[in-house]
Amino acid sequence: MVDVAFGLTISTARTKQEPNEAYAEPVTPSVPAPVRGAGVVVALEGLAALIFAIALVTGGIRGGDARIAFGTAGMLLLFGAAVLAAGRALWQGRRWGRGVAVFTQLLLLPVAYYDMLSGSQRPEFGVPLGVVALLTLGLLFSPLALKWAAHQSDSAKADNTGPDTR
Repeated sequence: MVDVAFGLTISTARTKQEPNEAYAEPVTPSVPAPVRGAGVVVALEGLAALIFAIALVTGGIRGGDARIAFGTAGMLLLFGAAVLAAGRALWQGRRWGRGVAVFTQLLLLPVAYYDMLSGSQRPEFGVPLGVVALLTLGLLFSPLALKWAAHQSDSAKADNTGPDTR
């Protein structure tokens, strides 16, 4: 009855319950296998970028064109760290990693095309890179991955009609 005196309705006062330990943890769907697989591939791509950045720095120190080596290495360190973090996020079931992963794969497709048909004429690099990018996109857009990505937690819903608990 005290709750009603402070302006709450009777239905709110009746439904107010103490938290139950069994229901304290939110229920979220588990991370599907295609998302975890994509997370592994994306993390390996980030790791490859970091290794290549280290190789550029060592080449620049040993007498290569230091301006280009260090600038490219700095860019690859940033991108590699972001892609590695996105792969880890996908493995752990964090949805923000999916956007970074999709963007990375879409950037790798023109690189693979360039390596295969234009410019460098190196299909031994371009074909595997293109296949990996397409397979990773396939994993990220599989039905299970789309269902997982579309799931919203209760706190993220825009139509929260419950009482204001601030």
